This record gives sequence, C-alpha cells and structure tokens, in this order.
Amino acid sequence: MIGKLKGVVDELNEDHAIIDVHGVGYLVHCSGRTLSALPRAGEATALFIETHVREDAIRLFGFSSAAERDWFRLLQGVQGIGTKTALAVLSTLTASELTQAIALGDKTTVARAPGVGPRVATRIITELKDKMPGFGAGSVSLADIGGAPAAAPVAGGAAADAMSALVNLGYGAPQANAAIAAALRSAGEDAKTETLIRLGLKELAK
Repeated sequence: MIGKLKGVVDELNEDHAIIDVHGVGYLVHCSGRTLSALPRAGEATALFIETHVREDAIRLFGFSSAAERDWFRLLQGVQGIGTKTALAVLSTLTASELTQAIALGDKTTVARAPGVGPRVATRIITELKDKMPGFGAGSVSLADIGGAPAAAPVAGGAAADAMSALVNLGYGAPQANAAIAAALRSAGEDAKTETLIRLGLKELAK
C-alpha cells in the first residue's frame, strides 16, 4: 500500500494532480484545499496518501497533512458518506476547523461543504464526536501555547467543562489546562463553555 508520495508536480487539474516519482506519474485525487497548496508544475512536493483498492481500480487520495488524511478516513465511516463528500468537507474546512465544529456541535459550519445538508452535518457530528483524535496534541508543549510550566489548574464551572471537552478530544490534561487558562485570560472569567472551547482549540492549533 502507498502511504506517502514524494516527487515533482507534473500536472494540476480540477480534482486531481499527477505526481512524477522517478519517471512514474501517479494520479492522485485531492481536496480543493490540498490542490491549492501544491506548488506549480515542475516543483517538488510530498503528499500523504490513502490507497483504495477495488476489483476494477486502484485510486490514490492525497493530502497535505496526516491530520487531513485521518479526517478523510473518519468521514467515510459516517453512514452515507463516500470519498466525494469527504473530499468536499475537507475542501471547505481545515482539520482544525472541523475538529472545532464537531466539538461545539456546530452543524451550520459542517453543512457549508457542498453536498452536506443539515441532516448529513448532524450525522457527522453525532457519529464522530467520540471518535476524534487530538490532532497534533502530542506535539504541543505548554510553551508553544503560552502556558506556564506550572500553570494552576483551571477553576470549576465553564472552565472545567471546557477543559474536559478538550481532554475528550484527545489532548493531554496539561495541554488542555494551559489552553483553557489562556482562553480565560483572553475571554474573561465569565466566558461561556463554548467560547472557552473555541479559544482553547485556537491556542492548541498555534
């Protein structure tokens, strides 16, 4: 199975690119976001690959990050969503934006993707809210998100609920604590849980 391609952009099209790897051109289907981030023809690039093998075809799907590839896999686990819809979602929302929308139950944001109405958006949120990995959590340090090494635990109420939500998304307790502490400094002690989650996710994405 192909997990990654590193080569030269040979051709860019509306829904796919051809990547030349040592003289072999691989046709790779990509989200609009990944295609727009690719360099011009003749320049080097690397893509994370998801390989689909069927009786009549082998299809490669390429992504600019491992997080985007992981979301592609997760989205296809939702009832009624195939590769086309999964790519449409990822063309509209970044991995971070999708994580935030699902964490907040924001079906309006998810439904912005072409072919995803309110009903499908609700299904995406319902089926994936407990399956989301904490993308990038393992590489985030307290210093990276502005937290002090010995940050005091957040207080109860909305802050504690927001921290719990980040932990449920897969982030470590220290990272979640530092992110919510930073969110509290920005939004104030009276901020609602939803606001703190949104700001906390932004801190973790820095």
